Amino acid sequence: MKIVNRRWINKAAVAAAMAFVVMGAAMSSAAAQEKITVFAAASMKNALDAANKAWSAEAGKEVTASYAASSALAKQIESGAPADVFISADLDWMKYVSDKKLVKEDTKSNWLGNRIVLVAPKENAKPVDIKQGFDLAGLLNGGKLAMGAPDSVPAGKYGKAALEKLGTWASVEKSVAGAESVRAALALVSRGEAPYGIVYATDAAADPGVAVVGTFPENSHAPIIYPIAILSESKAPDAAAYLEYLKSAKAAPFFEKEGFTVLK
Repeated sequence: MKIVNRRWINKAAVAAAMAFVVMGAAMSSAAAQEKITVFAAASMKNALDAANKAWSAEAGKEVTASYAASSALAKQIESGAPADVFISADLDWMKYVSDKKLVKEDTKSNWLGNRIVLVAPKENAKPVDIKQGFDLAGLLNGGKLAMGAPDSVPAGKYGKAALEKLGTWASVEKSVAGAESVRAALALVSRGEAPYGIVYATDAAADPGVAVVGTFPENSHAPIIYPIAILSESKAPDAAAYLEYLKSAKAAPFFEKEGFTVLK
């Protein structure tokens, strides 16, 4: 009768199990590198979702987008959150991650432009002449002015700068409902929780519950520029091809449709 060494069988089983775990981890890592993860400003959602869907269909690759205020995304990148591409709604937060050596400098470029507008719930929308000294406090009539947090969220920073230039900020500062992102500010107006809000033109176009009642003069704030770059820690082999697609003439209509300007 053949005698089986049980100790040898147990060692072999353990070795096989460990090999399976290592192989599974390697496959998982490879799959993660095949997928592209994008950290993008909240105002990008509609346009970028459409572009990502088109690129995935064309390239056969998966794209996952995480949307939030540029400030929050930059802090997440600084903390080591795994991502391949960063799209900021202003130059400051791209500079923040760039100064920390977190982006591949040769991939960084100024990609899109936008405008800021004053919005109101659609049923109460009346045109507002946005000019020097316009009475925004009177329009609010005790209500809140929804906008991104003025000290961190890009749309809020642009909005504050414009109101300061127009001599209106001091009269409405205490009425500001500073939201965590421009989309959160938009939602306050759309739900009727704030009579007015300052958002990007692209966000206003994405919500049927609001109407644009005025557009801020371009000379009332710094140019609104969306920079894009691949992150230093990206291991995705298709990140460069994805970036090239987004900046191509083929993808431009997705962004122009939502109101962005494609910068040359």
